Amino acid sequence: MALAELRAPTTSRQAVWVLVTAAVGSQILYPLMPESWLTTVTIASVVLFFLASVADAYRVLGAASAAVLVAVAGGGGLVAESVGVATGWPFGQYAYTGTLGPELLGVPVVVPMAWVMMAWPALVVARTLAGNAVAVTALGAVALTTWDVFLDPQMVAAGHWRWFDPEPGLPLIPGIPLTNYLGWLVVSAVVLATLNALLRRPDRPSAPAATLYLWVYFSSVMGHAVFFGLPGSAATGGVLMGVVAIPFAVSLVRSRARRRAQS
Repeated sequence: MALAELRAPTTSRQAVWVLVTAAVGSQILYPLMPESWLTTVTIASVVLFFLASVADAYRVLGAASAAVLVAVAGGGGLVAESVGVATGWPFGQYAYTGTLGPELLGVPVVVPMAWVMMAWPALVVARTLAGNAVAVTALGAVALTTWDVFLDPQMVAAGHWRWFDPEPGLPLIPGIPLTNYLGWLVVSAVVLATLNALLRRPDRPSAPAATLYLWVYFSSVMGHAVFFGLPGSAATGGVLMGVVAIPFAVSLVRSRARRRAQS
C-alpha cells in the first residue's frame, strides 16, 4: 500500500528551486575550475543535488516519504556498493581510490547520496511515462541505469574508482564492464519497485525533479562531448539515456500544452 501523506506545507517551492539552481550551478562550474578543485566541486554538487531531491520529495509527499526515499535509495545503494566492493557482485570487480571523502562500509558517503539524488527524478520520470507497477519499475530502472553510462566513464577518468576486469563494455566506452550496467539494472529495479510501492503517486510530475533529470541528460551529453574529452560516452549515453529523457521531455511539453488549452 502506498504511503499516504499530506503535502508538507513548511517546505516552500522557492526553497526547492534554490537548491535545484545551486545543484545545476555547481555542475556548470565543474569544467571551469582548476584541477585541484575538481574533487571538492564533485562532492559539493552531489550534496546539493541530494538536498534538492530530498527537499522536493518532502515538499511533494511529506517528511516520512522523504525519509523513505533516503532509506530505500541511499540504504539500498550503500548495501549494494559495499557488497560490490567486497565481492565484485553484482557490478564486477572494482575499488574506490580514496579520493571522494569519508567512507562508510568501504563506500564513500557521497555514493549512496548519489543514488538518492537520481532515484527521485527517475521515479518521477517513470511514473510520468508508465502506469502499472511493472512498467514503472522497468522504466525507472532504465532511467537510473542509463545515467551511469555518463557517470562511470567520467569518474573513472577522474580517478575516483577503477575496474579490474573492464571488458567487454558498451560501444565507444572502454574501461567499464557490461556487468556494471547489469548490476545497476538489478539494484535500480529493486530500489524503484520499493519506492513506487511505498510512496504516494502525485497528480502531476514534480517540476523540480523533471528539471533535474533533463538537466543531467542534456548537460552530460554536452559535458562529455565538449569539456571532458569523452565523445564515446557522449554518443552512447546520449542514445541510451535519451530513450527515456526525450520521450519524457516531449510528454511534459504536451501536458503543458493541454493544460494551457483547457485554461
